[in-house]
Amino acid sequence: MRVNVEKKRFKVAVYYRMAEVGILDPEERVELLDGEIVPMSPIGNHHAVCVNRATAILSEALRGRAIVSVQNPVEISVYSMPQPDVALLKPRADFYKDRRFGPEDTLWLIEVADTTLRRDVKIKLPLYAASGD
Repeated sequence: MRVNVEKKRFKVAVYYRMAEVGILDPEERVELLDGEIVPMSPIGNHHAVCVNRATAILSEALRGRAIVSVQNPVEISVYSMPQPDVALLKPRADFYKDRRFGPEDTLWLIEVADTTLRRDVKIKLPLYAASGD
Protein backbone atom coordinates (compact mmCIF):
# COMPACT_ATOMS: atom_id res chain seq x y z
CA MET A 1 0.00 0.00 0.00
CA ARG A 2 1.33 3.40 -0.99
CA VAL A 3 0.88 6.34 1.36
CA ASN A 4 1.09 9.91 0.12
CA VAL A 5 2.98 12.18 2.46
CA GLU A 6 2.72 15.92 2.05
CA LYS A 7 6.10 17.63 1.98
CA LYS A 8 6.86 20.87 3.73
CA ARG A 9 8.29 23.40 1.29
CA PHE A 10 10.69 25.88 2.83
CA LYS A 11 10.87 29.51 1.81
CA VAL A 12 14.20 31.26 1.31
CA ALA A 13 13.70 33.31 4.50
CA VAL A 14 13.15 30.15 6.58
CA TYR A 15 16.13 28.46 4.89
CA TYR A 16 18.37 31.36 5.95
CA ARG A 17 16.92 31.32 9.44
CA MET A 18 17.67 27.59 9.73
CA ALA A 19 21.30 28.37 8.93
CA GLU A 20 21.40 31.28 11.40
CA VAL A 21 20.18 29.17 14.33
CA GLY A 22 22.39 26.19 13.49
CA ILE A 23 19.86 23.75 12.06
CA LEU A 24 21.90 23.78 8.86
CA ASP A 25 25.64 23.44 9.32
CA PRO A 26 27.47 26.38 7.66
CA GLU A 27 29.91 23.89 6.09
CA GLU A 28 27.14 21.73 4.67
CA ARG A 29 26.87 22.00 0.87
CA VAL A 30 23.14 22.34 0.21
CA GLU A 31 20.88 24.50 -1.92
CA LEU A 32 17.18 25.29 -1.85
CA LEU A 33 15.33 24.01 -4.94
CA ASP A 34 11.57 24.48 -5.14
CA GLY A 35 11.28 24.49 -1.36
CA GLU A 36 13.42 21.40 -0.79
CA ILE A 37 16.87 21.45 0.81
CA VAL A 38 19.00 19.42 -1.58
CA PRO A 39 22.57 18.22 -0.97
CA MET A 40 25.13 19.38 -3.51
CA SER A 41 27.76 17.07 -4.95
CA PRO A 42 31.37 17.47 -3.85
CA ILE A 43 33.45 19.59 -6.21
CA GLY A 44 35.86 17.41 -8.16
CA ASN A 45 39.05 18.61 -9.80
CA HIS A 46 37.64 18.67 -13.35
CA HIS A 47 34.64 20.68 -12.15
CA ALA A 48 36.87 23.15 -10.30
CA VAL A 49 39.11 23.62 -13.34
CA CYS A 50 36.10 24.33 -15.59
CA VAL A 51 34.72 26.88 -13.14
CA ASN A 52 38.12 28.52 -12.72
CA ARG A 53 38.64 28.77 -16.48
CA ALA A 54 35.18 30.22 -17.06
CA THR A 55 35.74 32.70 -14.23
CA ALA A 56 39.10 33.85 -15.59
CA ILE A 57 37.84 34.24 -19.17
CA LEU A 58 34.62 36.03 -18.19
CA SER A 59 36.28 38.29 -15.61
CA GLU A 60 38.80 39.51 -18.15
CA ALA A 61 36.31 39.87 -21.01
CA LEU A 62 33.59 41.60 -18.97
CA ARG A 63 35.63 43.74 -16.57
CA GLY A 64 33.46 46.69 -15.54
CA ARG A 65 30.46 45.46 -17.55
CA ALA A 66 29.31 42.59 -15.32
CA ILE A 67 30.00 41.05 -11.94
CA VAL A 68 31.26 37.47 -12.18
CA SER A 69 29.81 35.67 -9.16
CA VAL A 70 31.23 32.21 -8.46
CA GLN A 71 29.20 29.52 -6.67
CA ASN A 72 27.04 32.04 -4.84
CA PRO A 73 23.29 31.66 -4.29
CA VAL A 74 20.79 33.43 -6.53
CA GLU A 75 17.32 33.96 -5.08
CA ILE A 76 15.14 33.06 -8.06
CA SER A 77 11.85 32.72 -6.16
CA VAL A 78 10.53 32.61 -2.61
CA TYR A 79 11.12 28.83 -2.70
CA SER A 80 14.36 28.52 -4.67
CA MET A 81 17.91 29.65 -4.13
CA PRO A 82 20.24 27.55 -6.24
CA GLN A 83 23.98 28.06 -6.33
CA PRO A 84 25.03 28.16 -9.97
CA ASP A 85 28.71 27.65 -10.66
CA VAL A 86 29.04 31.04 -12.34
CA ALA A 87 26.53 33.89 -12.54
CA LEU A 88 26.99 37.08 -14.52
CA LEU A 89 25.25 39.93 -12.74
CA LYS A 90 24.41 43.48 -13.70
CA PRO A 91 27.19 45.69 -12.41
CA ARG A 92 26.59 47.60 -9.18
CA ALA A 93 29.08 49.76 -7.30
CA ASP A 94 28.12 48.07 -4.00
CA PHE A 95 28.36 44.51 -5.43
CA TYR A 96 24.87 43.79 -3.96
CA LYS A 97 26.04 44.51 -0.43
CA ASP A 98 22.59 45.23 0.99
CA ARG A 99 20.50 42.59 -0.74
CA ARG A 100 20.61 39.19 -2.39
CA PHE A 101 20.61 39.18 -6.15
CA GLY A 102 17.81 37.64 -8.14
CA PRO A 103 16.52 37.11 -11.67
CA GLU A 104 16.25 40.83 -12.38
CA ASP A 105 19.98 41.21 -11.66
CA THR A 106 21.14 38.10 -13.50
CA LEU A 107 22.47 38.27 -17.04
CA TRP A 108 23.66 34.68 -17.46
CA LEU A 109 24.04 31.49 -15.39
CA ILE A 110 26.48 28.64 -15.91
CA GLU A 111 26.19 25.19 -14.37
CA VAL A 112 29.14 22.84 -14.76
CA ALA A 113 27.73 19.33 -14.67
CA ASP A 114 30.25 16.55 -14.05
CA THR A 115 27.90 14.34 -12.08
CA THR A 116 24.78 16.51 -11.85
CA LEU A 117 23.64 16.84 -15.47
CA ARG A 118 20.30 15.12 -14.87
CA ARG A 119 19.45 17.33 -11.85
CA ASP A 120 20.67 20.47 -13.61
CA VAL A 121 18.55 19.78 -16.72
CA LYS A 122 15.45 18.27 -15.10
CA ILE A 123 15.19 20.42 -11.97
CA LYS A 124 17.37 23.52 -12.06
CA LEU A 125 16.90 24.52 -15.70
CA PRO A 126 13.07 24.70 -15.41
CA LEU A 127 13.42 26.69 -12.16
CA TYR A 128 15.81 29.13 -13.83
CA ALA A 129 13.51 29.44 -16.85
CA ALA A 130 10.42 30.04 -14.70
CA SER A 131 12.17 32.81 -12.77
CA GLY A 132 12.44 34.84 -15.97
CA ASP A 133 8.66 35.27 -16.28
